[in-house]
Amino acid sequence: MSVGAANGLRVVDADGHVNEPPDLWAQYLPAEFVERAPQRVRDEQGRTRNVIDGEMLEAIPMAPEWSSPDRPTGGWDPQARLSDMDAEGIAQAVLFPTTGLFFAGIDDPALETALCRAYNDWLYDYAAADRTRLIGIATIPQHDVAAACAEARRAVNDLGARGIMVRPNPIDGRPLHDPIYEPLWATAAELDVPVAIHEGTTLNVVQSGYDRFEDFAYRHACSHPHEQQIACLSFTCAGILERHPDLRVVFLESGCGWIAWWLERLDEHMEEWEHATTPPPLLPSEYFARQCFISTEPNEHTLPAVVSLIGNDTIVFASDYPHPDAIFPGAVRALSERADLDADAIARILDTNARRCFGL
Repeated sequence: MSVGAANGLRVVDADGHVNEPPDLWAQYLPAEFVERAPQRVRDEQGRTRNVIDGEMLEAIPMAPEWSSPDRPTGGWDPQARLSDMDAEGIAQAVLFPTTGLFFAGIDDPALETALCRAYNDWLYDYAAADRTRLIGIATIPQHDVAAACAEARRAVNDLGARGIMVRPNPIDGRPLHDPIYEPLWATAAELDVPVAIHEGTTLNVVQSGYDRFEDFAYRHACSHPHEQQIACLSFTCAGILERHPDLRVVFLESGCGWIAWWLERLDEHMEEWEHATTPPPLLPSEYFARQCFISTEPNEHTLPAVVSLIGNDTIVFASDYPHPDAIFPGAVRALSERADLDADAIARILDTNARRCFGL
């Protein structure tokens, strides 16, 4: 294993991505689902569109970097990724999907389950390049909770996954604190892996901003932090973490600047609005400190303030590699060389917090 970046840290990228190759589905899906698998096509206006189960999804404006010949190839080539990790000083990368972010918007539970299984099998083979460094997170079918629990067990026990990814959005009209999800939280706690809450502005599920903006940038600005805030409320206020004290949860790709203010607001509401709700025994901030983590981008200006308000032991580093809005090269350096954080905070954020979160 490569040693990490500055000062001998074994840096963990807590939120990197893969880019699923077009031939994945033909190789890994059962034959009856292949024609319904995700594909990318050009529409009449020349825009690249996602098609899943025969339905062309709404157009998502793609940054020019997506088609640049200089775009990192490590999203689908694990050897290239390992080389980029060496150059960055990243010892281990925790891997999340790109196309897989769309799965929760698929109405057919059988197709969603088949796609999750195929993706998890492909990710297992991708990580074979170095299983100590490439750490898979399983996709699970949120439409069918029994299937989700079964796939979580298979992915963790058979494929070595170190977490399960969940979209924060209401799927089938159900928020994450709906009782139907209780077996999934119990399964994650039993398997000793975190639930990784990961939003994506996929426009095929209910999400903040979609109902009032046509501009994709506006929708993207809303969806990630707003949906994560609501998910955080569900876990800390609606009793999930109280009922599952061994469950770990990590909130990803929404920045960390909102978390201190949001926890303060939730604490106030559980105290001042007690007459209108049923507060859990602990304050939301106490549940978060006990069981939760949140990712930071390396150059967030609010990071020192968040550290001063909630401490430095629940924040993890995320690169978002190889997506075009990620810092590459230089993500680790952008955080490790910050003058506004002390050495202990940098070490925890880059190294030890993610190891506790994902059980590395």
